[in-house]
Amino acid sequence: MKKVLFLFLAVGLAIVVNGQIRKIPASVTEAFKEKYPHASKVEWKDKVTSFAATFDEDGKEYEARFNSKGEWQETEEQISEEEIPETVKDGLEKSKYSEWEIKKVRRIEMPGEVVQFKVQVEKSDIQKKNLLFSSDGKLLKDNITI
Repeated sequence: MKKVLFLFLAVGLAIVVNGQIRKIPASVTEAFKEKYPHASKVEWKDKVTSFAATFDEDGKEYEARFNSKGEWQETEEQISEEEIPETVKDGLEKSKYSEWEIKKVRRIEMPGEVVQFKVQVEKSDIQKKNLLFSSDGKLLKDNITI
């Protein structure tokens, strides 16, 4: 029993440290190269339900996710508070989080030309949220963050 538990913990630790559970399929890497031919500093991670590539392109850092068939799911880019569209700023101002401090903003591009914005806000060291807005400023989700 102890050997099984030890083996389970060793494999789990290797996965956590390495970030890789399985090999990145060729269909995924080929789809990535086709979508982002000028990407540099590409690093892959297995996210269990998808594969994520962190990379640089045009002086910015991105994270793109693909499913195991090589179908692109989304690409995230961190943006500055000044780059938040007015519609999203207006949506935040109308929400119950309008007085919270903006800590981080990510622009998320998805298939079908859908763009969303993940805004991490904080009221205190304990009160933190990830807010997801549509490009027209509608609050879609408000998840607690640690």
